[in-house]
Amino acid sequence: MSEPALPDVTICEQARLSRDARFDGLFFTAVSSTGIYCRPVCPAPTPKRENVRYYANAAAAEAAGFRPCLRCRPELAPGNDQWQHGDHVVARALKLIEAGVLAEHSLEDLAARVGIGARQLRRLFVERVGAPPISVHTTRRLLFAKQLLTETALPVTEVALASGFRSLRRFNAAFAQANRIPPRELRRHPRAAPGAALVLRLGYRPPHDFPALLAFLRTRALPGVELVDEDSYARVFGPADAPGWLRLSAWPDGAHALQLQLHCPQPTQLLGVVTRLRRMFDLDANPQAIADTFRHDACLGPLIERHPGLRLPGGWDGFEIAVRAILGQQISVAAARTLAMRIVQRWGEPLSAAPMAGLDRLFPTPAALAQADLRDIGLTAARAATISGVAQALLDGRVDFSAEQTLDEFVARWIALPGIGEWTAHYIAMRALSNPDAFPAADLILRREATTDAVPLSTKALTERANAWRPWRAYAVIHLWRGASEALPPPRKRKPEAIA
Repeated sequence: MSEPALPDVTICEQARLSRDARFDGLFFTAVSSTGIYCRPVCPAPTPKRENVRYYANAAAAEAAGFRPCLRCRPELAPGNDQWQHGDHVVARALKLIEAGVLAEHSLEDLAARVGIGARQLRRLFVERVGAPPISVHTTRRLLFAKQLLTETALPVTEVALASGFRSLRRFNAAFAQANRIPPRELRRHPRAAPGAALVLRLGYRPPHDFPALLAFLRTRALPGVELVDEDSYARVFGPADAPGWLRLSAWPDGAHALQLQLHCPQPTQLLGVVTRLRRMFDLDANPQAIADTFRHDACLGPLIERHPGLRLPGGWDGFEIAVRAILGQQISVAAARTLAMRIVQRWGEPLSAAPMAGLDRLFPTPAALAQADLRDIGLTAARAATISGVAQALLDGRVDFSAEQTLDEFVARWIALPGIGEWTAHYIAMRALSNPDAFPAADLILRREATTDAVPLSTKALTERANAWRPWRAYAVIHLWRGASEALPPPRKRKPEAIA
């Protein structure tokens, strides 16, 4: 029977004793004498080695009977995205659990979506993850509830709803069993005023080049839908009759975390919003593993040294990213942004009252663009037809952004649509799914930057060269694109582009 993947015990011991933040979330330390499990960065006095056990994830530690530490707060640890790499059924099932599938469906439904039986899926989880799927799901919900209870003034009833419990009684019982205290014990000193925007800490493993990620998003930001400046990302999200807003910035004291200010009228949306933002800003990545893969590469090695915390910029909504990818075919980022702005102004749903200054509309839905005549805003007939065709394909279910599909399955389904080629499909997978191995090999900049020769590589040659970068090819893309942008002369000043 295989055991859940852990760093070598010697490495775990060194990381625990030195409180190395690079290993935060990659393993947890459980102490048999106290019955508590901690992050490797826990500031509490170091326990004796003979009392320490190591677990690959929080669910495994809780399944073994340990409760989360109230001091280092395991709910703040970044996730370990290595569990979701590859096409194994466990990785695909973990993606579905993170997407909230078990909140609405049974274990049998989850197993069916990854193509095996429920008993086999449970056995594989126990062997490889250290806990059954239901325990992974429950731990995820309870740790999020613990963060809400500790950091916000949300009523306990809303905390239960936000963490996926439909019954307050069941929530109280599950929380007390896992934490050995009732939920209200954590509400004695609320840190936020009732009715104010929630403020949550979203942790990551250092380094994280947040300014670089903001710079990437800022050149693509859509006025009215999102605002990106040098310090933060802000966005409005639906539904239109009860919109919410969010703002993400660096944590003020320099901690390895981002600060999320969030107004979300529907508590049941909270966990989904936080999960989406963690993916969008790549907060669960392991930069050390990525650097180890690239360090000795002639092209990527210097880039990794120059920008060690570069992350994969995700997108808020899959359809929005797909439209942007189609608009960006063979034109500049600025030109694609102008066309996207016109689409938002023409077909985006306006809000009766802006929940945050400068945020007053939602990106159009597939239904809104499926029958729209996009030629009116300056698109070619072929590109307009591609966007309308993608919108209809999403409505018909011929393509989707579901978490369980493999990269090859995703690409195959998308390139079957008229106007969608390999470059576009991989770009969508990279941004909308945050797939770390997506690789638009036909990209001219990549073919030029991935070689020290004056002649760009062919698409085939680049694909073969990139095999050494797996499973992190998407990170290679971001590094090579940034390297190319730094080599370019500064752009000439231009008049602002008008919005049709």
